[in-house]
Amino acid sequence: MTTAGADGGRSTTAGEDPCAAHAATGEHGYTKEKDAHLKRLRRIEGQVRGLQRMVEEDVYCIDVLTQVSASTKALQSFALQLLQEHLRHCVAHAAKEGGKEMDEKVEEATAAVARLLRT
Repeated sequence: MTTAGADGGRSTTAGEDPCAAHAATGEHGYTKEKDAHLKRLRRIEGQVRGLQRMVEEDVYCIDVLTQVSASTKALQSFALQLLQEHLRHCVAHAAKEGGKEMDEKVEEATAAVARLLRT
């Protein structure tokens, strides 16, 4: 079952995939770059762990904030790449299909962009 989240985003129950492109190709938009994405996320995880260490070691606030900014930018960059892949894969597939699926995917992508802009 797919439901609208409190912020207009979609959430799905375990095992459900709302992407017809995934059903057709067996891949998500990010599948081809999955290893690179995981490597990038591990790097971001390391940055966040570094923040924890900085606080534990009583590092100067401005230095911690500088690292928070770097971590935030890294996550935003990752999100933008994932959005681009979603548009190229899922939304493009829906556009070819047309109709209700296309409208839903455009609305879903627009809501995702709005969430990213709020961060």
